Amino acid sequence: MIKYKVLLAFCVLVTSFCVLFIATPLSSSSTDIDSTGIKTIKPRKRANYSVRMNADIAYHKMGNKELKLHLLIPDDDKNESKPLIIFIKGSSWGKYKPQDTFEFIPQLVHFAKNGYVVASIEHRTSHEATFPAQIQDVKTAVLYLKEKAEEYQINPDLVGVWGTSSGAHLAALLGTSCHVPELEGTKTKLTSNYNSCVQAVVDWYGPTDFLQMNKTSKEYNAEEPKSAESMLIGGPIQQNKDKVSKANPITYVTAKSPPFLIMHGDKDKRVPFNQSELLYEALKRKNVDATLYKVKGGGHGSGFSNPEIIDIVHAFFDKHLKM
Repeated sequence: MIKYKVLLAFCVLVTSFCVLFIATPLSSSSTDIDSTGIKTIKPRKRANYSVRMNADIAYHKMGNKELKLHLLIPDDDKNESKPLIIFIKGSSWGKYKPQDTFEFIPQLVHFAKNGYVVASIEHRTSHEATFPAQIQDVKTAVLYLKEKAEEYQINPDLVGVWGTSSGAHLAALLGTSCHVPELEGTKTKLTSNYNSCVQAVVDWYGPTDFLQMNKTSKEYNAEEPKSAESMLIGGPIQQNKDKVSKANPITYVTAKSPPFLIMHGDKDKRVPFNQSELLYEALKRKNVDATLYKVKGGGHGSGFSNPEIIDIVHAFFDKHLKM
């Protein structure tokens, strides 16, 4: 008797599942099938833009050397101006090789699809020129893009900068040194009607005060004469403290500095976490809008591909650049 009751219950369960399956078909309501069996799909409207890429745009020339950038431009019918994100790829300021300005393009496309013009820019390496050449190049790129705002559909009043490692050092320095004449390129100082100010900064694991890197780092010695930091400055950092101070974004922090989003891995063996802490504390002392995220288990770049981290960056730029 029990066997028959179990069999009956099983049949009822199967029948109920079949009714549910028929009532709720797998196909989306956006797909129709006509009498011939041909399927027609009605794509839902999405906010995402299609994106076109303009690569290898020369933004500045010095002798035979051209500095280039790549642009991601959202396509729309209205051709309205859009906020700009400038990305600076880390490279130890080019100690080992120049930046790979294409490497981060796939991640940047996500931002272009959501209505940002995005520029990935290069600067001179420390072999080609010592500091402040690198920040002068970055500022020159900012001015170039602002001057070309109409052509590239950019809103020159809504500019953010984002950098990784040495690129984050330059991004932070760009953010805090808006009105520091000695860090501007000579040519652009004399000819541009714009300034190099930006409205938001994202700093991923960038160095700040080179003289304090060794206090918490056992794996990397920034004080060596051939370290990336010493090569950038043009000599051992302990023997060139004035130059190190001029390269430190903290030197220029004021109450008018733009909002900062700082993210740094707690397992970073190349740039110690204290570098981001020092910058964060300096910004907070001046009541600047600053947020510091410690990425648990994150190394020098590793652990930052998590979509949650990219979403935080996106929300930060949306908050400060999309008015």
